Amino acid sequence: MKPKAILEAALYVSDLNEAERFYGQVLGLERIARVEGRHVFFRCGEALVLLFDPEATKVPPPPEAKLPVPPHGAVGEGHLCFAADAAEIEQWQGRLEAAGIGIEADFEWPAGGRSIYFRDPFGNSLEFAEPRIWGFS
Repeated sequence: MKPKAILEAALYVSDLNEAERFYGQVLGLERIARVEGRHVFFRCGEALVLLFDPEATKVPPPPEAKLPVPPHGAVGEGHLCFAADAAEIEQWQGRLEAAGIGIEADFEWPAGGRSIYFRDPFGNSLEFAEPRIWGFS
């Protein structure tokens, strides 16, 4: 057996209100859950982007917790890559620049396919890339 897909990916943010604004308004993701002071979750295609306050998620749940999720977190900047075709990458570049978000890198991969990299307000590295950079159609 082996895993068949990524269901969720997490990044850690210091301000859930700003995270909700950026991922909801700038990136247009649909918010599906929020727990004040802990997390905000977004749907992205067939997966979820989970944004956590790292100070809240490093605390173990109480013994009687209904959802006994173990502590977790990360230190430093994370990375997520969103799939987009060539035309969508061009549109995303324009949308990001119009929102005052700089493109950190924009290049064609040696085997074909384009990526653009930018940062969220917390320093996490985000990318839009053509799936063909990894051999996907």
